[in-house]
Amino acid sequence: MGKHVLFYILLVLIPGLITSDFVIEQFRNIKKRNAADVHTKGIEIYWVKIDCKVTSRFSRNVITSRAVNRANVSKEAFFDVELPKTAFITNFTMTIDGVIYPGIIKEKEVAQQQYQKAVSSGQTAGLVKASGRKTEKFSVSVNIAAASKVTFELTYEELLKRSFGKYEMFIKVNPKHLVNKFEIDAHIFEPQGISSLEVEGTFINNDLLPVVKKSFSGKKGHVSFSPTIDQQRTCDNCTTSLLHGDFVIKYDVNRDSPNNLQIVSGYFVHFFAPKNLTYLPKNVAFVIDVSGSMYGRKIKQTRDALIKIVEDLKEDDHFNLILFESRVSTWKDTLVKATPENVNETKQFIETIIAGGSTNLNDGLLTGIEMLNIAHKNGTVPERSASLIIMLTDGHPDGSLQRIHDNVQNAIQGKYPLYNLGFGYDVDYAFLDKLAKENNGLARRIYEDSDSALQLQGFYDEVANPLLTEVTLEYSENAISDLTQNSFKHFYDGSEIVVAGRITDNDLNVITTEVKAHGALDDLTFFEQADVEETAKALEDQEYIFGDYIERLWAYLTIQQLLEKRTTATGYEKTNLTAEALEMSLKYKFVTPLTSMVVTKPEDNAEKEAIADKPIEGTYAAYKSTAYQSTPTYHSYTSVDGDPHFIIAVPQKEDALCFNIYEDPGIVLNLIRDPVTGITVNGELIGDERTSNDAAPHNTYFGRLGVVNVQLNLKLEVTPQKIILHRGSKQMTFTWFDEVTLQNAGLTLKIIKKKSLEVSMGSGTRFTVILHQAWNKNRVRQDFLGFYTVDSHRLSEHTHGLLGQFFHPIDFNILEVHPGSDPEKPDATMIVKNNQLTVTRGWQKDYTEDVRHGTNVPCWFIHNNGEGLIDGTYTDYIVPSLF
Repeated sequence: MGKHVLFYILLVLIPGLITSDFVIEQFRNIKKRNAADVHTKGIEIYWVKIDCKVTSRFSRNVITSRAVNRANVSKEAFFDVELPKTAFITNFTMTIDGVIYPGIIKEKEVAQQQYQKAVSSGQTAGLVKASGRKTEKFSVSVNIAAASKVTFELTYEELLKRSFGKYEMFIKVNPKHLVNKFEIDAHIFEPQGISSLEVEGTFINNDLLPVVKKSFSGKKGHVSFSPTIDQQRTCDNCTTSLLHGDFVIKYDVNRDSPNNLQIVSGYFVHFFAPKNLTYLPKNVAFVIDVSGSMYGRKIKQTRDALIKIVEDLKEDDHFNLILFESRVSTWKDTLVKATPENVNETKQFIETIIAGGSTNLNDGLLTGIEMLNIAHKNGTVPERSASLIIMLTDGHPDGSLQRIHDNVQNAIQGKYPLYNLGFGYDVDYAFLDKLAKENNGLARRIYEDSDSALQLQGFYDEVANPLLTEVTLEYSENAISDLTQNSFKHFYDGSEIVVAGRITDNDLNVITTEVKAHGALDDLTFFEQADVEETAKALEDQEYIFGDYIERLWAYLTIQQLLEKRTTATGYEKTNLTAEALEMSLKYKFVTPLTSMVVTKPEDNAEKEAIADKPIEGTYAAYKSTAYQSTPTYHSYTSVDGDPHFIIAVPQKEDALCFNIYEDPGIVLNLIRDPVTGITVNGELIGDERTSNDAAPHNTYFGRLGVVNVQLNLKLEVTPQKIILHRGSKQMTFTWFDEVTLQNAGLTLKIIKKKSLEVSMGSGTRFTVILHQAWNKNRVRQDFLGFYTVDSHRLSEHTHGLLGQFFHPIDFNILEVHPGSDPEKPDATMIVKNNQLTVTRGWQKDYTEDVRHGTNVPCWFIHNNGEGLIDGTYTDYIVPSLF
């Protein structure tokens, strides 16, 4: 065991109004999956502890697992744990037979260079991927020698947010088998005093209820849970465990306490959440996507949620519904008061909402913004009120994202917060997130599940009760520096504002805060003071808390906010923000998008390296080597581009599959065939221009695309030179130099000059064709086309073709990742459609955002013309002509 494996654990902070959450899924013997085998034939876990220490909402959590290999041969074990999306990992160590293998935080680029240097020797992957609504999974493997012991210890830190009047630590437990000693131990210290403490558990039955211990008094609270191995059993003699579900700790603090300002070692934190304020009336523009992709359960759940939401409006509130698809419609022409009569009328209107058309997000948002502008201008809403926009969409918006971004920002002008809700995984979540953040709001993903309506209601409840607007917190002048965000558009009931900073005046005796805000009745000013010496002494007297926690809390908030600003910045501003966030990440040893954790561990016979990546919400989550420099926004589509490369997104795996088709120029391939809607798409191959004595194989591309819609009686022929639309006996011809938008009887056709063609037809099925123009000095390659599907689920279940067959769900499993012929592209075994295939990790280009250079999409490449993945063989998809 003298050799080593380096693990690069790349994790990101994803801000949002979510609670902390982690799952314990301990070691699994790779070849032995059931609980009995784990204990009798391989790795046995004998101790698991989750140790949580919370001080002033800032938590440090240590997850420790100990196991022994009782077999007479070495065994590979996995340490799996799900971490909160809002957390920063700060340490990970393995102790094997008394030897500690520590984790080291490094700059991301430095770690990746080391990885690239040694990747050719093979890798055992440590993966971090999106796993649930609130978590990502961290997984690392280690080879344990016979009769050896291993201890894993993972540390992460996060700031608990207050929501609905409670701080919540959400622990999702799933050890998968019985553990000799399992323990959750949480200590809470709050200088303001703890006013309530609750513990809930979805798996806690009457027998386990006495095992949950909780207590609080004054500033301290304690929760413990330590079931015996017999108490863990699902039945008297069972080897299966009851410990599967949610363990939730909720608490709040004393709001009458003067200790809102806390100071330790030259840093302070201020918690602001005043009591007994009057609710502000709110003015809400609900901007709702009712395009064709919302058809079915989504639109029903949206209707159910909207009915509950309007029922909860207060009579002083004003609201309206703005519905967008190809066109925009509204329930009323203006915002109306939420009287019982108007609410009942709205509910009847909501019941009539149906889905159809494309996704005109731009005009939907602009209509909602203009409605709020007019209401304020005409004085039809209270002067002292909180105005906001709540937008829900499930698809990719029509038109240029930059144009939508600019239009919305110019229209809002910072006046109203924008909250974007992305329904499902087909949305461009990264765009929604950026658009919301730049307009004082946030984005939230609504998961497509049986409780989607409850998720929508839950989000509304968070912003349902505004108490203050235009909140600014100001501190002792010339004595405080490096403040975190200190101005806020709205403050909602049940939440909390947190501001931290550094004390620069060493002689400062008192910190004074002046809070200014607009309330429901008048403008308000709050003054708060804290004695520096007395406050610091009171906090430092506590023995079990970590002493530098306020400085780390300040660093956590600062890095989080720098990363948020960085996503919307450009040029020198982005460079400076990146440098500052990187410097702080390294100084405070936080694993962020800019840093990596390198863990050295023993591995038999070879020095190996592996990389683990934690996805940003809305991006591909996939095994990556340093070759994948760019991670694109996650789109749920199928496409074919290049020579020709097919890309199949698999949303449930947050990954993609790809394959090539090798055929001669002139061959026509069927891409999509739907006998129900009458839509067919075929593509004809062209090749590079070669001399007569050039015997090398042709590179081939799509040079002609033919789209047929029998129901609409239309044919569309697309070449790199022109676009010809046949509708019955009529014909229209366009060139790629045209800038055209054509809308007519079930068809929308939009040409973006010399770049792309967008086509929507019938029930809302959408395609995009990308134009690739060869460099004018390239005498070999010809101009060619790329084809991308959008909203493909609107076609029927009978759809087939090289692309169409993948409009239905497909599942696969990846096993035995190992070095391939290319050191940057490992091979693996894939199980798909009951076939066992050798596949290669690689990437293909997606040109939807960058027509010239494209974006790398990581994918598993299936060889031999997709054999084993596609139904039949590729020759089954050759058709005699374009139409």
